[in-house]
Amino acid sequence: MATTPGETTQLVYVVIFGLAAAVSFLSILRARKVDDRETRYGLVGLLVGSGGWAASHAGLFVLPTAGLRIGSYAVGLVLGFSTVFSWLYFCSAYSGRNYHRTPRLRWAGLATYLTVVGVKVTNPLHEQYFVATVVSESPLYVEIQQQAFHWMATGLAYALAGVGLFMLFERYAEAGYNTRPLVVLTGLTALPVVFDVAGFTSGIVLNVIYAPLGVAVFAIGVLFVYQDRFLAVQLTGDVDEPFVFLDDEGHIRDFNERARALFPALEGSRNEPAGEVRGLETVFGSEGDVLDVRVDGETRHYFVGSSSFTLGGSDIGEVLLFSDVTDIEQQRRELQRHNEQLEEFAAGIRHELRNSLQVIKMRVNAAGGALEDGEVSTARESLSAASDRTNRMSRTVSDLATLAQYGKSIGSRDRIPFRETVEGAWSTAETSDLSLAIEGEGTVEADPARLQNLFESVFVFARHNEATTVTVALTESGFVVSDDGTRPADENLGQLFDYGHAVPNAEAGMALPNVETLAEVHDWSVDIDDSYYEGVRLVISGVAVTLTGTASAEAAEGNGGPQVSDGQ
Repeated sequence: MATTPGETTQLVYVVIFGLAAAVSFLSILRARKVDDRETRYGLVGLLVGSGGWAASHAGLFVLPTAGLRIGSYAVGLVLGFSTVFSWLYFCSAYSGRNYHRTPRLRWAGLATYLTVVGVKVTNPLHEQYFVATVVSESPLYVEIQQQAFHWMATGLAYALAGVGLFMLFERYAEAGYNTRPLVVLTGLTALPVVFDVAGFTSGIVLNVIYAPLGVAVFAIGVLFVYQDRFLAVQLTGDVDEPFVFLDDEGHIRDFNERARALFPALEGSRNEPAGEVRGLETVFGSEGDVLDVRVDGETRHYFVGSSSFTLGGSDIGEVLLFSDVTDIEQQRRELQRHNEQLEEFAAGIRHELRNSLQVIKMRVNAAGGALEDGEVSTARESLSAASDRTNRMSRTVSDLATLAQYGKSIGSRDRIPFRETVEGAWSTAETSDLSLAIEGEGTVEADPARLQNLFESVFVFARHNEATTVTVALTESGFVVSDDGTRPADENLGQLFDYGHAVPNAEAGMALPNVETLAEVHDWSVDIDDSYYEGVRLVISGVAVTLTGTASAEAAEGNGGPQVSDGQ
């Protein structure tokens, strides 16, 4: 039998369990403001049961008669066992599981609860749950000696509570950021077991159940101290995307590993304003925007979403979520780019066809007038000019067909030999008296048909640019095409890629605009080298190139095939 505690000791226990009851009941007001309905139900049920349990323990040490104290303790046993099922309901709801909704489990839980409660309320008949003994009248002290059914029920209760702990700890682990405070708080709910055992085996503490104390500490921690983190874990536990967790003032509280990898500047940035962290300065407050981020050498697109978590209608934090929408955004941008190109191309086509039809009409009328006057030679020249203009219209339509066929971004690419592709384009393009020089050996990753069409357009442009030689050189990052033709004025260089502009001349048609389109569908960049004055030099970069062998130069006369060219 344990040593009879004095009034002071019992008063200390009254204060401890009274505070635990007060904390639990007051925390209900906070728990009722949790947004998730099922989590709220489980948490409120847990606090009601635990608060009543703690109050009954206080009654065990403060009520005036032994009968009232024993009755208070018995009521606490009934309330205490209910906390097990409220705890499981809460843990299941909070961790995103469906166990609390499963009818079979709910009925099994109700049957278990009623069975154990039945044993408890009939204890005065069999005393197999506990034996209450008045060991002192002044001060009044009722000693509780636990019996076999108590330890069976306690073992079952702690086993079920352990299932709930597992669900919570797994949720914390999946959060992807620092949840140590929540782990500690949750672990404190199991710590009273140590006091339970000590109370039974020694006289260090009184022989009562201390579980309500752990619940009270848990309630203070998750609802008042770490409430933002507690709610954020529930919000982001199933999220695989990068996210940054902010407090109600916009300062960084935490982030997951994916966010740290996406924004390296987050390292060491906790408690700093989000708007001052490199990479986030354009994101903070930009919900709904698409952010471009370089990841492993490629541009990824992330949709920036913001989700606030509240308690009682008041924002207590915010989560910035970065969803990878690269595929969708690339398709959207490609469609936008293609539509813009079509609009630009259509404007150029309208301008070209309108002018061509006017010229053809004028030439045909002139030919008719010349024939009436007997000037056959003049009529022939006019009809020939009309025919040339018709051919230009045909080429324009052909360019439109090329754009429609090849103007959309490509998916897979082949590794194709550079030299053979250039020679193939040379053999099919109208090059007249042009000479070709090829420098460099290797392969490029591209769509074969589009790359050949790109080179064909380059050669057509060079011919109309009055060039005599075209040099195509393979580089580590792409290739360079140079001709020795006419260099447009500086103010006209920017119009070389514009549809509808006659730069350098109308005969060049859509050649260079097509080159730009065919480069862009490969995600390449094409620029004019404005420091080159011997003609026009195109620099195509961003190409996946594998160089093989040493640089060489070859040339071809007309369409007769490539030949070695000295000095090229």
